[in-house]
Amino acid sequence: MNTGGFYISDWKAWNLASPDAAPPATPPLLRRRITPVGQKALGMAWQFPQAAASRLILSSRHGEFSRTLSLLDSVVQEQETSPADFTLSVHHALIGLLSIAQNNQRGHTAVASGAESFCFGLIEALGCLHENPQEPVLLIHFDDVLPGAYATFNETTDQPIALVLLLGAEKTGDEFRVETKAAASQNPQTTNHAQDFINFLQSDAKETISINANRQWHWTRHAHA
Repeated sequence: MNTGGFYISDWKAWNLASPDAAPPATPPLLRRRITPVGQKALGMAWQFPQAAASRLILSSRHGEFSRTLSLLDSVVQEQETSPADFTLSVHHALIGLLSIAQNNQRGHTAVASGAESFCFGLIEALGCLHENPQEPVLLIHFDDVLPGAYATFNETTDQPIALVLLLGAEKTGDEFRVETKAAASQNPQTTNHAQDFINFLQSDAKETISINANRQWHWTRHAHA
């Protein structure tokens, strides 16, 4: 599959390697009862003036799993569960909060697709852009490491990470393309595709490949005349 060309109008990223990249103050609605990495993602999205008029896409493998885990612990201990935690435990809760805070009624979608959540979130964003080229799309990706007893399921490359991309049809800057195909079994796997994409954006490379067990994602950059 080849998506055709797309343009990144602006982007912001945060991970443990860039701890000083903290977003400015955001409305209380986007801070209360949200995990630190979730706050980073929404804080960066809040910095985009176009966010209030953009289609919103959120991608995350685990979401705010620590909240879900606290609910499960309450059930096991036969304690009363928090209605607020229950409300915010659904996968699209954070992007819903952002749309409410900005009165954005253009619609939003949440994507969870295992280790490839960022990649399929990008595909969803490009599909929205193809459907309505005049409407910018804001892709918000975030993930955290699994806590407690679930930490055994963390991949070695897992880390707290947040990435926000503003995609548009306006032909400014470099043109990007993404192509997927089956991965050869002997190829080494890279499970943190969002970090791979950040590294690609920060480099001058013309292409890079990010690989998981079943598929490889080939990203290319083309100078726009």
